[in-house]
Amino acid sequence: MQKIARLFAIIVFSLTQLSCMGQDVTVGAARHSLYLPELEGKRIALFSNQTGIVDGRHTLDILLEKGLDVRYILSPEHGFRGTADAGEGVGSSVDEKTGTPIISLYGGPSQKPSSDIMEDIDVIVCDIQDVGLRFYTYYVSMIRLMEACTEYGKEFMVMDRPNPLGMYVDGPVLDMKYRSGIGRLPIPVVHGMTMGEIALMAEGEGWLEGGRKLIKLTVIPCKGYTHQTRYRLPVAPSPNLKEMKAVYLYPSTCLFEGTIMSLGRGTEKPFIIYGHPDMPGRTFSFTPRSILGAKNPPHLDQLCYGESLEWMSDEDIIARGLDLSYIIDAYNAMNVGDSFFRSNFEKLIGRGDIRRMIEEGRCAEEIKATWTSDVETFKSTRSRYLLYEE
Repeated sequence: MQKIARLFAIIVFSLTQLSCMGQDVTVGAARHSLYLPELEGKRIALFSNQTGIVDGRHTLDILLEKGLDVRYILSPEHGFRGTADAGEGVGSSVDEKTGTPIISLYGGPSQKPSSDIMEDIDVIVCDIQDVGLRFYTYYVSMIRLMEACTEYGKEFMVMDRPNPLGMYVDGPVLDMKYRSGIGRLPIPVVHGMTMGEIALMAEGEGWLEGGRKLIKLTVIPCKGYTHQTRYRLPVAPSPNLKEMKAVYLYPSTCLFEGTIMSLGRGTEKPFIIYGHPDMPGRTFSFTPRSILGAKNPPHLDQLCYGESLEWMSDEDIIARGLDLSYIIDAYNAMNVGDSFFRSNFEKLIGRGDIRRMIEEGRCAEEIKATWTSDVETFKSTRSRYLLYEE
């Protein structure tokens, strides 16, 4: 209990009743009175991107306006401005507005700041909007930064933001033999945690490299948020999550990244549609083009036939959770056997037996039942680190 108490030292707040759309939520970065005393006089590196916004202003500008010493910006996948393709290497640069150096965590082999940078700072501050999925890479970058802080004896702060998928937990818990840049912790696909809660859990459960601990972990919590809040993202967290329906479908349709199918990259409806040039018996069609955030999408300039899920209500999508029926539908329609899958499917789904069960003809509900007990076990452990009512 002493260990948990240390982690929660600064987190004293009360929850208020929330509106269903989350418009009454105050994000951590807007709670100046909680974090300014913690940061004054310290050398700061800010981990953020285009989502680090408070009332139309970037957190970087606010921190500098408050007289804080922000020495570096640390940028994740998609870059500081959030326009790079998925997985695309992003070089380091300088923020034109403030002159602050931008250090890309997605352009080099280590994906951590250099020793020179770590020795030139006292604290890393994380203010970034996550989507709440094990294979969404922002939390992976956060974990690496936490590990860098344990190595160099630096503090770590999370300015928390709501999880738009925080209302449920679903999907296989990662088998750590599939640990990768799109799956870092033994958590389900949909983990139902904010970045602050993940940070607390990763340290509390000894998941940081070598089981090391931070000298100080601070979470600035949201105000007016619970895990049932339907928080609508004010800024697209990455180029292909253009609307909330795509966010809600993302746990299920992102699995198409591990197949021969298109999930709509290069269109206006990525993650809401799926198809293939040779998918038979479908009337819906689309043609992926080279656009910002999808320069070379699968099946570029080819007419694809498939399905649109735009007709589904958000409530129905959320109620279904992680739904393998779309993958199963495409697998059965394509009728190409194991060549339907690509090598990264296991890294996405997190287990080695899901592909086999699909190939054996098992239905989505039967496969989902195989991870139910693991999800319940995870939720029991997770409950010790939750900052917000469920």
